[in-house]
Amino acid sequence: MLAVFAAVAAAQEYPVRPVRVVSPFAAGGPNDIVARLIAQKLSEALGQPFVIDNRPGAGGNLGTDLAARAPADGYTLLCAGPGSLIMNPLLYKVPYDTARDFAPVSLVATAPNVLVVHPSVPAKTVQELIALARAQPGRLNYASAGTGSSAHFAVALFAAMARVEFAHVPYKGTGPGVNDLIGGQVQLAIFSIPPVLNHVRNGKLRALAVTSKTRSPELPEVPTVEEAGVPGYEMNPWYGLLAPAGTPRAIVQRLNAEVSRIVRSPEMREKLAAQGAEPGGGTPEEYAAVIRADTALWARVIRETGIKAE
Repeated sequence: MLAVFAAVAAAQEYPVRPVRVVSPFAAGGPNDIVARLIAQKLSEALGQPFVIDNRPGAGGNLGTDLAARAPADGYTLLCAGPGSLIMNPLLYKVPYDTARDFAPVSLVATAPNVLVVHPSVPAKTVQELIALARAQPGRLNYASAGTGSSAHFAVALFAAMARVEFAHVPYKGTGPGVNDLIGGQVQLAIFSIPPVLNHVRNGKLRALAVTSKTRSPELPEVPTVEEAGVPGYEMNPWYGLLAPAGTPRAIVQRLNAEVSRIVRSPEMREKLAAQGAEPGGGTPEEYAAVIRADTALWARVIRETGIKAE
């Protein structure tokens, strides 16, 4: 009983010092944008700074491993998505185990990806891109946030389903990849909507299709990949907050309550919508179920499409 009361008291006092939120990708990417939005509101709600610590590299593996090894006291959190939590572990031998080493806190947001090309690419539709790729196998380069990232998987899955071949150029995060895509060093990518939305609107990039089941409210004129002629294609990445395994349950529950309240507030809904994202929320158990379901899904996709480590 004394231990229970002590844990509850600690959670009520938490946090008493700054909290580090590890974003395992470079600044400016979608994970970083979502992490900063939620960190700012957690700082306001809980009265201590929630400080973003960008640790890019190895498709998100470096930062994810850093968070997994941190003390389980609630003062190091991880904001990440399926790339480093699911896809990399399915392809590579990584030093962490998502199910074993993390305590899911809350789903923060979901944001469909969008297939974008540099304006110099002579393709204005998905079918024209497929025809171009078939005429020039392996000549078109695509950017990703790193090998094993969701951006890598998104194009690899598209290529497998469309029966085309692209050349993969991995970056240390979405931000650097977007910069080179705008500069024309690479020709295409499938990135989350937030970091490319303004570039699509100002004509620096051309959007061909979104990867969700339905069209995005932020890009209503852009068809889905399925609508554009690749039946069955769907990818809808998410961003979530996690703590190292063993973090006191009371702290996890307090963080979950705050995140759920924050992401469902009108202000945060508006900010997420401006980035092409939708609010998450739900219990830690519901977020854990999302991770398990997506792990099973992508394991099947890897088997069926033959996606391999590079």
